[in-house]
Amino acid sequence: MASPRPPIDFYFDFSSPYSYFASEWIEALAARHGRTVHWKAILLGVTFQAAGLKSPVSHPIKREYTLHDFERSARFAGVPYRLPEPFPISTQNAARIFWWLADGRPASAAPWARHCLRAYFTRNVNLAEAAALRGLAAEFGIDADEAEAVWTSPQAKARLRQVCDDAVLHGIFGAPFFVVDGEPFWGNDRRAQIERWLDGGSFQATAPSDL
Repeated sequence: MASPRPPIDFYFDFSSPYSYFASEWIEALAARHGRTVHWKAILLGVTFQAAGLKSPVSHPIKREYTLHDFERSARFAGVPYRLPEPFPISTQNAARIFWWLADGRPASAAPWARHCLRAYFTRNVNLAEAAALRGLAAEFGIDADEAEAVWTSPQAKARLRQVCDDAVLHGIFGAPFFVVDGEPFWGNDRRAQIERWLDGGSFQATAPSDL
């Protein structure tokens, strides 16, 4: 009997529209190829700092294009979307709950991620506000007081810090970021390349004489 194929590592940030778009297709793509998905919540601020990068919306010359591309990418993917206000936001508390679930209730971690991403990017639920996050936790079936105790705990803070440090050590510098059998792919627009890689395992180079 063949051994299970390795999961696809999917690094995402709760304040990243492209992570939201990718979260809507990655599970189906993986399933078509007999794979599962290992969801990993990170903080883009940490990876940007390590890579000497800034959010594209922080650059005036890139901001308008990027905001336009968010909306265009949502239309192309056929997923509901509206630019939340404020944007971007700090999402460490949602991420801390994610890792608490991943460690103790692993089947609930990815659904929690989708719950939060959809809430922020379709309902304008501000994940950075304690009251809003408590409400989302209650919607999801987590006691609101327990959720707040989790995201304020030293253990949850240390867990997320370690995850982000590990991501940087593994060369993760943005989100969404996928790793398939050791091969890295950055960006929601790498979907076609990921699918082809899963089909064949690698891309064959074309010799100059064959052009």
